[in-house]
Amino acid sequence: MWIIVAIFAGFFGMVILGIMSLLIVVQVIFAIIQQGMNTQIIIGYLFFGFLPLVFSLILWSRRQQVDDNLSSLETKLSAVEGKSDVVINTIDDGVLAISREGNIELINPSAQQMIGWNQGDALGLSWKSVLKLVASDGKEVNELENPISQALAKNQPTHSDKLFLLTSSGKRILVSIVSSPVGTDGEGIIVVFRDITKEKAEEREQAEFISTASHEMRTPVASIEGYLGLALNPATAHIDEKARDFITKAHESARHLGRLFQDLLDISKAEDGRLKNEPEIVNVNEFVKEIFDGLTMKANEKQLNYVFMPDVVNESGEKSLQPIFYANIDPDHFREVVGNLIENAIKYTSSGEVLVNVSGDDKQVSVSVKDS
Repeated sequence: MWIIVAIFAGFFGMVILGIMSLLIVVQVIFAIIQQGMNTQIIIGYLFFGFLPLVFSLILWSRRQQVDDNLSSLETKLSAVEGKSDVVINTIDDGVLAISREGNIELINPSAQQMIGWNQGDALGLSWKSVLKLVASDGKEVNELENPISQALAKNQPTHSDKLFLLTSSGKRILVSIVSSPVGTDGEGIIVVFRDITKEKAEEREQAEFISTASHEMRTPVASIEGYLGLALNPATAHIDEKARDFITKAHESARHLGRLFQDLLDISKAEDGRLKNEPEIVNVNEFVKEIFDGLTMKANEKQLNYVFMPDVVNESGEKSLQPIFYANIDPDHFREVVGNLIENAIKYTSSGEVLVNVSGDDKQVSVSVKDS
């Protein structure tokens, strides 16, 4: 009985341990008075009296240390949680925590303001009834195009900046939505969204300015290029070789500047969705050969071995039969891409060869440009 009481004495602190130690000392003194100095009895009292107390001291001191560590960890976690709450509640982005069942577990003040729902009304509801996403035409987004549905279904992060948020008042807001899974077992997702209406409007204004400026600057550059071309034409002007060399360089620079303005215009159109694609059936072999022939002069100026592979003759001196490939493509875009590839190959090849080839099969057509 004493051993059990002594082991659990440490649970009540050092005071109880001290009292029980004092009782053992009193018991030993009382035994000496009654039975005299019996070494075995004294050792027995000390051993069976103090040993459980020592064990209790070790056991409960470790427990106290664990409790202190847990208490410290709890305090730190509470502090981190407090900081997280402050950040979530003060950022301008809307934040939603959605469970695996699709119910809203958290909605921060920014989200409440943008959507038009109070926290008390939104918590516990299905996210579909609170966060309504529609396309640019006002139609509801289907499951496959909804980033939140896909994040919940596949437990993978998703992002979209082309959808509109339909508020409780019926207003549409262009938003950027990022959905991030929580945990690896599909425990839920965190949805962060922000209003990008003003941002996209500024981007459109910038693109329109670049497009307008590029278009306006192309007109005088085209005039300069045209007049320089007339000056180089022997039928319209007579100039000496030195002047011809100067004008030729100026003509090339004007053409290069015109291409830069065209590229800038195409980029601005692509960014704001105004770049049109008008495909048609094209004979790829003839189309690439036409582009190839147009750059022959540049290749000859650098004395390159400039070869269009489908025109290569075999060892017997006869031209081998080559399949003719057709593709449904936009001629203007295709010409620009192929022309840039061939022109860059000529430009950055100081000596050697530039080989252009057209190949393919029933599913695809490949245009390759190889330089040395």
